Amino acid sequence: MFKGAKVLDVHGHVSAPAAARSWIFGQMSSNTAQGSPFRRAAGGGEGRGGGGELSDEAFKTSFQRHADYMSERNIDMQIIGPRPFTMLGWMEDHLLPGWSAFTNDCIHKQVEMFPDRFLGASMLPQQSEYPDLSKCVSELEKCVKEYNFAATYLSPDPAGRRTTPGMNTEYWSPVYEKCQEYGIPVIVHGTNCLDKRIRHIPNNYQVGFQVEMLIGTQVISHSDLFDRFPNLKIVMCHGGYLSRFIPSDRHLSQRDLSNNLFFDTCTYDIPYMECSIKQHGVSQLCFGTEAPGSGGAVRPETGLTSDNMIPILDGISFINDEDKKAIMNGNPKKVVPAFAKISG
Repeated sequence: MFKGAKVLDVHGHVSAPAAARSWIFGQMSSNTAQGSPFRRAAGGGEGRGGGGELSDEAFKTSFQRHADYMSERNIDMQIIGPRPFTMLGWMEDHLLPGWSAFTNDCIHKQVEMFPDRFLGASMLPQQSEYPDLSKCVSELEKCVKEYNFAATYLSPDPAGRRTTPGMNTEYWSPVYEKCQEYGIPVIVHGTNCLDKRIRHIPNNYQVGFQVEMLIGTQVISHSDLFDRFPNLKIVMCHGGYLSRFIPSDRHLSQRDLSNNLFFDTCTYDIPYMECSIKQHGVSQLCFGTEAPGSGGAVRPETGLTSDNMIPILDGISFINDEDKKAIMNGNPKKVVPAFAKISG
């Protein structure tokens, strides 16, 4: 809570046990696709999750750690989607649908076990080389209609080679249409980056994230996307794109995007966060932490991890308490209708 308002976090990722990643490693090694074990179980096949390291007990232990981590940072509810660097959009196209399904089943399990803490956001089997995202629609529909997911993730460049059509093109329309129809937002997050120039950089996917957020924000804002999808809402992760230009500069879009394009606060460096607030404006920001995730570094001046962000936002002097409540509560409810229905 923050001064009587529930803290709603738009940027979180599923906390499945380590065995979940081993599941896809086996398929990639054998180049043999398998359906999600949870869905096979629902159809009368092998035992649910296969037991052992994919048992309910293993999942609950991992999920509880996640919920406890949030509680330590006073986060009431969080949207959880796939972990972006494990979305693996460069894998063989016959393997990706099963991995997406299994990931969504793990997300659904976490929401089911902790319904007062989590909302789900789907992973879709995006393929950069396909004509469009029409093959993603059935998985999206299942996640919305059967699992009650509140959002979907999209990667601007799932294959990691910068060959995917821009996010303003018809390639994306099948998913945009469904998201507008269902009234759920798109959460845009970079994924893998296979750029050979940055191989020597540790965790180089983080560089890819930032580049794709910059490109995605600019491509969308300089397009007619929201003329075609006027009720579509998009959240750009990690602050989206920060500019060196003044707001009236021709290099920046002069369109009114205030009803459609939003940014999260998952920007751990304090000056960067302050710049994001000033450039995007309070009305366009939704609280996001990725807790637990990439914000585990400890701030020397406080002894708290960088994803412990409520004290940081609370300490920013040029916005008032109502602005802070809007970022942490009001704006997430506006962008994600499920927050308003469940959190009160």
